[in-house]
Amino acid sequence: MDSTLLLEKLQTEFDLHSYGEAPVELYEPITYIMSLGGKRFRPLLTLLATSIFDTDITKALKPAMAVEVFHNFTLMHDDIMDRAPLRRGMPTVHEKWNANTAILSGDVMLIRAYDLLLDVPKDNLRAVLSRFNQTAAEVCEGQQLDMNFETRWDVTEEEYIGMIRLKTSVLLGFALELGGMIAGADEETVKLLYAAGENMGIGFQLKDDLLDVYGDPAKFGKQVGGDIIANKKTFLLIEALSKVEGDLKVELDRWIALEKFDNTEKVNAVTAIYNALDIRAFTEHKINEYFSRGIASLRQLRSDSIQKEVLLQFVEQLVAREK
Repeated sequence: MDSTLLLEKLQTEFDLHSYGEAPVELYEPITYIMSLGGKRFRPLLTLLATSIFDTDITKALKPAMAVEVFHNFTLMHDDIMDRAPLRRGMPTVHEKWNANTAILSGDVMLIRAYDLLLDVPKDNLRAVLSRFNQTAAEVCEGQQLDMNFETRWDVTEEEYIGMIRLKTSVLLGFALELGGMIAGADEETVKLLYAAGENMGIGFQLKDDLLDVYGDPAKFGKQVGGDIIANKKTFLLIEALSKVEGDLKVELDRWIALEKFDNTEKVNAVTAIYNALDIRAFTEHKINEYFSRGIASLRQLRSDSIQKEVLLQFVEQLVAREK
């Protein structure tokens, strides 16, 4: 089954699924955030991983949904912490309702994720829950590190990679790993699936950092240069701060310190500094390095199933994305 058909099957399950009914103020925000769409590639990775080793993917549907529900739970709470007004072009839950509602509805989403995971076959339910618990804790650790970095200007490349591994990539690793576990794959295979997701997750976040500066606004889907305007400590800024010297350092420090500025002027000036330091090429090299590691892990999977190629094709589409 190709990725398009699997995605349609997955979306049908989401459309039919009820998270609860009363009180409506608790459950309506969940339905709202889940209806905003998103790429749904995490649960799709779970289904694709399952399909390599088992022709019956129905037993993976609800566990795959659990990955997406958990992901959206983290987004709902992250939006509160970031005071974000929009999510996927629509008002965030705390803006549309209020912060207390967003906190409580998010809590229920985490509980519903566990409900969906209960559909995992009984013989490996304990192992799946143990891995999910570790992953969920690591995502929270990554978010805390990200908040810690907001007040630091000495964040290293190694620290940043460690943070995005926790905040972003461990959930991709779990999504693939989960598919293998549900299908009864051996331990070595499950580890390869996790490693693939973990490395690709780091690559995806680095690519997001790059696209925020160098992406095509028509394709990227949001303002290019937003990270520069906000002084967000992305991979590009961290590398620039570690390499910049002389007059360029004075210029970069000045733009970082300015509280009032023209957005376009700042984006252009800082991008020019990145260009002078060859930050784009360095970042692209890192992105390719992590994507190559991820794809290499998938190619090592011992399977002649055509679904292995379907998974690889889908991953390569994700790697080539420009938004």
